[in-house]
Amino acid sequence: MLFTHPLTSKLLHPIKLSLIKHFSQSTLQISMSIETLKQSNSTSMEETHLPKTSSNSSYPTPLSPPLPLISKEIELSRAMAASSKATVFSLSRDDVIFEDQWLLVVNKPSGIYCETVLSSVPRLLQQSSDSVEASELHLANRLDRDTSGVMVITKFHKVAAKLVKAFTDHKVQKTYMALCVGSAPKWDRIRLKSGHGRSKFGAWRVYAASDVGRKLPGGSVVKDMETLFELLSVNRVIHFKESFQCAENLEKVVVVEDKSSTDANHGRDEILVRAFPKSGRTHQIRLHCQYLGLSIKGDVKYEGVCEWKGEICDAHSLHAESLSLEHPITGLPVKFQAPLPLWATQACNHEDHT
Repeated sequence: MLFTHPLTSKLLHPIKLSLIKHFSQSTLQISMSIETLKQSNSTSMEETHLPKTSSNSSYPTPLSPPLPLISKEIELSRAMAASSKATVFSLSRDDVIFEDQWLLVVNKPSGIYCETVLSSVPRLLQQSSDSVEASELHLANRLDRDTSGVMVITKFHKVAAKLVKAFTDHKVQKTYMALCVGSAPKWDRIRLKSGHGRSKFGAWRVYAASDVGRKLPGGSVVKDMETLFELLSVNRVIHFKESFQCAENLEKVVVVEDKSSTDANHGRDEILVRAFPKSGRTHQIRLHCQYLGLSIKGDVKYEGVCEWKGEICDAHSLHAESLSLEHPITGLPVKFQAPLPLWATQACNHEDHT
C-alpha cells in the first residue's frame, strides 16, 4: 500500500512532475561577511585545535576532511533560528501523510527540530477524536534539523519498540533527494561502501571500508556505511535513464580505501540525486555526497556552498522522500511518500529555470 501526501499527485518516476506545495524558509541574516568566511574556509576547526600527535597512532585515519571553520557560526545561526521557532511551530492536517490508531506520519519542514515536531503532535491530535497520552508518543525515525520529509511518530510504546527494531535491523527502505553542487558525474548510478565514525573531536567522518571494526579515540568503533546514488538531473536537464529495479547491472561500485580524489569545491554544476541508504548512519548521505565531490547545497558542515546564485543558503537541500516497511501491527507492506520541496521539482523542470 502506498500512502502519499494529499498534495502529491505523482512520484518522480516518471520524471514529469507537477509543482507541489513547499515550505518557505525564512532567510537568516548571517552577521559575518561571506567573503571573510570563504577566505578562512581552507582551515578547519579540528586543524586549528589539533595538537601534534605521534605519526604512529593506532587509530584509523579519517578520509574525509574535518569541519570547515565557515560552518561554526553559520550552524550556530541556523540552530538559533530553529530554536526560536519551537514555541510557535504547530503541525496542521496538511502536514499529515498517513494516520491510523498506531502511527502518525508527517512531512517535516526544513529548519525545524524533530523534538519540536513531536511536541506539537498532542495539539494536532486534539483536533480529532483520537486521544493519545503525550508520554506514549515516540519518534520512530529522526531527521536532521534542516532535512525535510517523511517522519514517523508512534502512538504507543509497544509500537515504538517494534518499529525501532525494524530500523535497527535495516528492514526499512528509505529514499532521499539531494541537490548538490559540483562537477557533473560521469556515472548514472554509483554504490559507495565505506567506514563511518567519530574522529578525535567528535565530528562524523568517512573511514576506509577496511577500517570497519577498528576502535576510535572516543571508544566507539568504525561501522560500515553504504549508499546507492542515482543521477537524476544536471543543471535542470533530466539525466535519469533506468528504473531502480532494472539498472543494477549499470552500477558503479566504489569501495572506499583512500581519500577522495575529487575536490568538493571544484565545479559549479547543479546536480539532483536520489539516495538509497542501505545503512542508517548519522549524516550518511551528507558524508557520502561530500566524498563524491558533490556536497549538498547549503551543507556548510560538509563543504557545501553557503551561498548560491547570489542568495545565502539558510539550510541544506536534503529531503527524506519515502519510507517502505511492514506495518508494525498489521504486518502489511506500506510505503509513505512525502511531497517534494520546490528545489527538487525545479531541478527536474528545465522550464522553471530563470
